[in-house]
Amino acid sequence: MDPTAPTPRTSLAALDVLVATDTHGSISAAARSLGISQPSASSTLSRLERSLRLDIVSRSTRGSHLTEEGRAVAVWARTVLDASDALERAAAALREGPAHRVRVAASMTIAEHLVPRWLARLTAAEDRGRPEVELIVRNSQDVMELVLSGAADLGFVEGSTVRRGLRSRTVQRDSLAVVVGRQHPWARRRGHSVSVDELLAARLVVRESGSGTRDILEKALARAGSRLPDHLPSLGSTAALVASVRISDSVTVLSELAVADDVERGTLVRLDVPELDLTRRLRMVWRDGAQMPAPVRTIAALVSARA
Repeated sequence: MDPTAPTPRTSLAALDVLVATDTHGSISAAARSLGISQPSASSTLSRLERSLRLDIVSRSTRGSHLTEEGRAVAVWARTVLDASDALERAAAALREGPAHRVRVAASMTIAEHLVPRWLARLTAAEDRGRPEVELIVRNSQDVMELVLSGAADLGFVEGSTVRRGLRSRTVQRDSLAVVVGRQHPWARRRGHSVSVDELLAARLVVRESGSGTRDILEKALARAGSRLPDHLPSLGSTAALVASVRISDSVTVLSELAVADDVERGTLVRLDVPELDLTRRLRMVWRDGAQMPAPVRTIAALVSARA
C-alpha cells in the first residue's frame, strides 16, 4: 500500500450508528432510533472498526457494548457530525434567507425534563417574531464544548463546574437520587437507607464520564472520603440506566427529575445515603464576552424568568 495515498474518509452514516449506540446503550436500541435493522447497524460498526483499525465494540453472548476506545471515538464523532450539521444548516440558511434560529445545547436530563416546558411557553408567546429553536442533546462536557466553539448559542448543563471562557446562571436546583428496582432486597429495607460503603459494594451502574450526573456523584463521594470503583459499568443514556435497574439487582444514581415518575409508580425505589450531599445546580451557559443576538436573549430571558 502506498503510504502517501490519501486515507478514505470515514462514513458519516457509520459515525451516526456509533454515536447512537453510545447514546442509547446498545446496538439494537441504536438501530431502532435510526430506523435500520440490528444486523445492518452491527455490520456498519464492524466496517468502522476495520476502517479505523480499532476495537470499538465488545461482543459477547450477553450482548454488545462500546469499549473505552469506542466511547472515545464516539466523542470525536459527535464533533464531526456537529460540523456536518452546521454545514447543512449554513447551506439551508443561504437558500432560505435570514431566520430567527437559536441553537440550544442541553444535557440529557435538562433536555428531557425542562426544555420541553420552556419551548411550550415560547410557542405560546404572542410575539410573531419569536425564534425557532434547534435542540442538541449531549452530556454536560460536550454541551460546554459546543458553546465554546460557537456550534451552540446557549447551553444548559448539570455539572458542578463551568469551563473557562463561559459565563453561567443557575436556572434550577436539583438533586440526584439513588434508586433500585422494586425487586431489589434494599427496596424492602426499613427506612430505605444505605451507607456509602454498601452503595460502592453493590452492582452500581452509572452515567458515562463527562456527564453532569457522574460529576456530581464523584464530587459527593470525594467529600465523603470515597471514590467510584475502577472499571465501573456506565451507560450514556438515562433511559437505558432506568431500564437496567428495573429488571436487575443493579443500583444507579440519576436526577430526581428523571426518576420521579418511576418512583411514584413504584417501579423504582429511592434510597437515602445520609453521608452524601447529592444536591446540584442546573445552569445556563454562554460564551464570555459574546454579544447575544436578540433571539438568543429572548430564550435566555424566558428561562431566567422561571429560575
